[in-house]
Amino acid sequence: MMEARAIKRYTRSSPRKMRLVVDLIRGKSAQQALNILKFSDKDAAKAAELTLKSAISNLQGKDAGVDPEAIYVKECFVDQGPTLKRISPAPMGRAYRIRKRSHHLTIIVSVK
Repeated sequence: MMEARAIKRYTRSSPRKMRLVVDLIRGKSAQQALNILKFSDKDAAKAAELTLKSAISNLQGKDAGVDPEAIYVKECFVDQGPTLKRISPAPMGRAYRIRKRSHHLTIIVSVK
């Protein structure tokens, strides 16, 4: 079974937001997944689309005779990346902590 992966690391958006997007394409055919991501209004969909295109390209690089219609999203998941900690001034001399989260996106495509 032929499969290829693409990993986009240190993406500056919350893992929770990316998981909403990734849940839409898990198990779908590659062409259908690209269409879903292209017309999704979520900002995280752009990064997911680029990563999916990369994974498809990686698979076609391994075997040039792969039928594009047979490619599907076998697995995709989002792991938490490092969090940048920032401080925002608060009333009465206090400070609020701002957590700027990041994530790592992994997409694995395969041939049916």
